[in-house]
Amino acid sequence: MSEKTIVNKKHKDRLFRRLFQEKKDLLDLYNAVNQTDYTDPEALEINTLDDAIYMTMKNDLSFLISGELHLYEHQSTFNPNMPYRDLDYILRLWRGHVAKYQMDIYGSRAIQIPTPTAIVFYNGKKDLPERTEQKLSDLFTVKQKEACLEMKVQVLNINYGKNRRMMERCQKLEEYSFFISRIRFYEEEGIPMVEAVDRAIEESIGKGVLAEFLRKNRDEVRDMILTEYNEQKHIENEKKWSYEEGLQLGEEIGEARGRQLGEEIGEARGRQLGEEIGETRGRQLGEKIGNMQAIKDMIMRLSQKKEISLKEAMEMLDIPEEYQNEYLDLIKSNDNK
Repeated sequence: MSEKTIVNKKHKDRLFRRLFQEKKDLLDLYNAVNQTDYTDPEALEINTLDDAIYMTMKNDLSFLISGELHLYEHQSTFNPNMPYRDLDYILRLWRGHVAKYQMDIYGSRAIQIPTPTAIVFYNGKKDLPERTEQKLSDLFTVKQKEACLEMKVQVLNINYGKNRRMMERCQKLEEYSFFISRIRFYEEEGIPMVEAVDRAIEESIGKGVLAEFLRKNRDEVRDMILTEYNEQKHIENEKKWSYEEGLQLGEEIGEARGRQLGEEIGEARGRQLGEEIGETRGRQLGEKIGNMQAIKDMIMRLSQKKEISLKEAMEMLDIPEEYQNEYLDLIKSNDNK
């Protein structure tokens, strides 16, 4: 591979799931997080939804233990919307739980559902405290003293050297943290990413860090990191390109409509004042129309490239559901012209 290899920014996420997919390792991680001493891996019931769409709601690891539902997700990029995403995921798991045990949610007897806990293991470059809390109520448009609905997510910083007490309880977590830190070290030294990964693998094996795993899965680990195609990066580029196209189109439309509106207002209030107001309001309206047109084009391109429906394309682009019908109407109106 050349130095221009596209790097998959979710490599740490995928590697994290790979390392903790076995019950024994997941139980070690659970004990480290909660400072408990469970010893029976079979006490865990893993219930991750493999078919969930990661961009919208998929978590890394989800499991039941002692009547509790735990959601574990690793992130290399900070996301303030995790309370909403995890709540969406928990609702799916609860619905599955109710269906599995044939619970009657319309009956007079209260049902029993697992108590949820949501954890994010953060390993990005943003300097976060060792422990932070995200709340669903922080996303509400109107702040209330006590909201009727709340969802809390605990964010644990697992960059190497952070949360030492937790790391000491889970050797694999600490070794994983060290391995990623070495990749980042070599990358920051200006070493090409391919070589940085190889050096980190060799160094870790030499120091006995994830040694057996890296020996057995060297190629798989490298592929997790050095992927030829980065879907997330592709979507980010699509958004950027469409925004730039929309901005240019919006300015052109805004200038034209602003001049026209300015002349109309100018007849009553004076041409000079009217043109200023008209151009400003017209530019704002034009930019909005232009951005919507650009996003519409991005939806259609993504739908065609991925051979998916327009609704699936909008979900991949994180377009809120309340705006999706508006874009569908825009696409249909253009098709009818």
